[in-house]
Amino acid sequence: MKIFITRKIPDRGINLLKEAGYEVLVSPEDRPLTKIELIFSTQGAGAVLAQLTDTIDREVLEAWKASVKVIANYAVGFDNIDLAAAAEFGIAVTNTPGVLTETVAEHTFALILAIAHRIAEADRFARAGRYHGWEPELLLGTDVSHKKLGILGCGRIGSLVAEHGVKGFGMEAVYYDLRQNEALEKDCGAKFSSTIEGVLSEADFVSIHVPLLPSTHHLINAERLRLMKPTAYLVNTSRGPVIDETALAEALKDGVIKGAALDVYENEPEINPVLKTLDNVILTPHIASATLETRQKMGELAAKNIIEVLSGRPALNPVALKR
Repeated sequence: MKIFITRKIPDRGINLLKEAGYEVLVSPEDRPLTKIELIFSTQGAGAVLAQLTDTIDREVLEAWKASVKVIANYAVGFDNIDLAAAAEFGIAVTNTPGVLTETVAEHTFALILAIAHRIAEADRFARAGRYHGWEPELLLGTDVSHKKLGILGCGRIGSLVAEHGVKGFGMEAVYYDLRQNEALEKDCGAKFSSTIEGVLSEADFVSIHVPLLPSTHHLINAERLRLMKPTAYLVNTSRGPVIDETALAEALKDGVIKGAALDVYENEPEINPVLKTLDNVILTPHIASATLETRQKMGELAAKNIIEVLSGRPALNPVALKR
């Protein structure tokens, strides 16, 4: 049986599929495939190992339904796939949770430290030849230690970010989630807020870790940004559209909040042009899970999900349509 991989990935997952006896075809295009390419490149495939950047809508799924049994998304997120249509056509959908938790939490905290200590700005300053010696008020930043860390979405990644803050930097954590995380409260003394607004108004650093759903689109908008302290920072390593990027750019330009660090964007790969001009924002190109170790694990887990489904067994990480 043929397995189609929509973009080149590290070799561990590919090798696992080959060792299981499958013919593996990898797209020669190092970019997101168009709808036409997705439909015709996968003809006869029993499974597709897809990327978050692949838009797999009803039309694509209808073309795949004769042969494709499983779509293994090389990501935790899955809003690129029409789950209702996949269920209708009997195509299983899987994702790769867990294996990237530590890496994304590390990147999140790297952004927190970098924006607070003005690392990217200082690097540009030094490279531009503007450094002429130590000055008492040169590029003054903000301490992270003993500040209040706000977490929006306290799943695996959000919880670990809170743990890093509390245990590594003596921070106080306050969080919002649909469910109270009693384990985190017991382990880190985190305080539950029943509202997003409660977190925004209290925290010195706000880190977002929610999935992209209709209810989380523009979760952070102009009104909510105004609830934050003028000394506060916003960090997003979840999904870009949870922030109204135009409102954020205006808030940063006008000093409504002190700074932001983003790894994801509302209209990827496009970034609001105002953000690119501001010194009080750090921009990384959707690389929070981009370590070799983690990307290998993601490929391995995606491959294992494919093998399980094609062998007639339940997927290891099934994604179900929530009604």
